[in-house]
Amino acid sequence: MALRLITAGESHGPGLTCIVEGLPAGLALDEETLNRDMARRQLGHGRGGRMKIERDRAEVTGGVRHGQTLGGPIALQIANRDYANWEERMNPWPVEADVPEVHLPRPGHADLVGTQKHGFGDVRNVLERASARETAARVAGGAVLRAFLRVLGVEIRSHVVQIGSVRVPERAAAAPPLAVADFDGVDEDPVRCLDAESSRAMVAHINVQRKANESLGGVFEVIAFGLVPGLGSHVSWEERLDGKLAGALCSIQAIKGVGLGEGFDLAGKPGSHAHDEIFWSDERGYYRESNHAGGLEGGMTTGDPLYARAAMKPLPTLTKPLRSVDIATKQPAQALRERTDSCTVPAAGVVGEAMVAFVLAEAYRTKFGGDHIDDVGAAVAAYRERIDWRSPPP
Repeated sequence: MALRLITAGESHGPGLTCIVEGLPAGLALDEETLNRDMARRQLGHGRGGRMKIERDRAEVTGGVRHGQTLGGPIALQIANRDYANWEERMNPWPVEADVPEVHLPRPGHADLVGTQKHGFGDVRNVLERASARETAARVAGGAVLRAFLRVLGVEIRSHVVQIGSVRVPERAAAAPPLAVADFDGVDEDPVRCLDAESSRAMVAHINVQRKANESLGGVFEVIAFGLVPGLGSHVSWEERLDGKLAGALCSIQAIKGVGLGEGFDLAGKPGSHAHDEIFWSDERGYYRESNHAGGLEGGMTTGDPLYARAAMKPLPTLTKPLRSVDIATKQPAQALRERTDSCTVPAAGVVGEAMVAFVLAEAYRTKFGGDHIDDVGAAVAAYRERIDWRSPPP
């Protein structure tokens, strides 16, 4: 069965819904672990007032019984606590109150183009669904998908490598590659950064720019450990995992660029410094001593850790609004000003984990099938034996 992840809901509506379809029966889920990911999405220095209102938890309303999946679609719901303050403006049904329309599109947001596309006269009909609040539903679904991958030995982590103009120094060539254990304290850091000095500089930069009424973007990195070689395919363009990962990450609101492995840096290197030489030993089997490709060759996983970076633009809602046009009068006006964050790159990394989890879970389902989780595990084990894959645990 094809794996699907569907979300529904608006930023200030009654709530958000996520449907995950295509997972096998018998997968054990843990409520605390699922909701831990929901809380992680709300982390990060630079978040605004909305995060003081919401305490996101995902309620499972279908597809799970006594902590195990049943093989059918899994339904998750996240209530919007802030809906109590928006009930008249965002009620699904007509209300007696006179609800004012919004006519001030924000540069950099979906507002103007969405009203043109759908024939709306009220920008709120677009901005509510376009809002990154929708990603709470993706993270809920991603937590379920990560549970599936974890059973197969796959762990996914993320960290922030840049906020605004502040970048984490590149790791020395002789430094050991990152491992799962290196991420143990990342969520306790105010910007989810692994480098303490860079973290302090990022926090200071956010503070300065927030006082200047600016928002900030940045770059986060997602790493997947414990993958088998051969997920994805070289035989058809739409099955290449590189394209699926880039599309999934670019689907996150405000993401404008994706790099896989060393990404854009590879364009400036000679071939002898860009590719990962292949070796063999009786103890390790096939292996590589470098990972410039980020665990992807020919549209398929190599079995090395998969690295993906995503570049996020500054958020378009500014405390000092940019110039715009009133779509009702066509007169110059300031763009809409709503409650907003000044920086959400740390939270975007958690959303990135969910989207990478979806792509990888889909690849495992496509390759290994199975109606029960034990069937999937047996198929993966048989494949590892066939190709003599000896990767260490993540």
